[in-house]
Amino acid sequence: MDNLILLDYDTLRIIWWLLLGVLLAAFAIMDGADLGVAMVLPLVARSDDERRTLYNVIGPVWEGNQVWLIVAGGVAFAAWPLLYAMAFSGFYLAMMLLLVALIVRPVAIKYRSKLSSTRWRRNWDAIWTASGLVCALVFGVAIGNVMLGVPFGFDPTTLRPMYHGNFFGLFQPFAVLCGLLSVLMLAFQGAVVVAWKGSDHVARRARAWAMPLGLLSILAFAAGGWWISAMNGYSMPWPEVAHAMSNPIGKTVEMVEGGWLANYRTWPALWAAPIVGFAGLLLGALLAGRGRGLLALLFSSLALGGIILTFGFAVFPFLLPSSLNPGSSLTLFDASASHLTLWIMLLVTLVFLPIIVLYTSWVYSVMRGKVSVASMNDSSHSY
Repeated sequence: MDNLILLDYDTLRIIWWLLLGVLLAAFAIMDGADLGVAMVLPLVARSDDERRTLYNVIGPVWEGNQVWLIVAGGVAFAAWPLLYAMAFSGFYLAMMLLLVALIVRPVAIKYRSKLSSTRWRRNWDAIWTASGLVCALVFGVAIGNVMLGVPFGFDPTTLRPMYHGNFFGLFQPFAVLCGLLSVLMLAFQGAVVVAWKGSDHVARRARAWAMPLGLLSILAFAAGGWWISAMNGYSMPWPEVAHAMSNPIGKTVEMVEGGWLANYRTWPALWAAPIVGFAGLLLGALLAGRGRGLLALLFSSLALGGIILTFGFAVFPFLLPSSLNPGSSLTLFDASASHLTLWIMLLVTLVFLPIIVLYTSWVYSVMRGKVSVASMNDSSHSY
């Protein structure tokens, strides 16, 4: 069996941490665009045909884009079962709110055009927009709470994780700021997609909204960075838990002012991530305003990837810090599945992840081109 294991335990842990980051970035870019299109619907669409345009912009791809969220959840469950257990029990009500939003979103997309009633369609439009807003907000608030620390610990007898917080405690000022950043950057991504795929007045209004949404995202990202530099972060000598079986209570963790910037001080090359975030937002907004849709989408997508990586590099090696007992914080080294499990999962991923990428690329290639009233009327599968 040892001969079959070609990578050491810690290398596999880091590979899976990187893969989780890639999956979250892909979700933010792909499905985040769908959420953003829903959020900008009241801003860019006036008539029923214009609102239908937004549904048809994401119609061929939204179901496939959700795969990234499903895969990311599967990775968290299989690679870090303690993280999955603690996050889904601690954030239970927030997860239920997210789940409801994710359920009503496809219902709105599928049922909106079943009747020609104006009231019927406007109600589903409102539900669709609200679902995008709720999803974006919950994701951002969750990220903010990870950086603040979550009030949990372990039962000293059974080592069962115990959560001691409540739903409203999740909405602390910094977490709300992170939620606002998530809403703004996904709405920006949605506006850029509509500017690229839409036509006529819809595309023009989307271009007009892309600039302020991009600039507001920059301000929120900068405010978050300034806040992080002054707040307490978590610090630990992570090599002390490396090369060992997972044991989340066998380490020493300290709270340090500006601790979340420690990795950036140690490895200055990591500053490339926030730089890409800022530059991508600015260039994406400028290019969208000038009608360079595909190029603007490239830069806005780079911005989202840069922002996700900025968070990941800051909290490494932590997955879920504990504000109640810092020593109980979960890290990628002490909360992972077994060596063999990570290795088998990697082999499966190397087979199926390229298939997902190729299929997604094929769908976008087939569905290329702008969405207009004429194209919707000519298609038997339009919304």
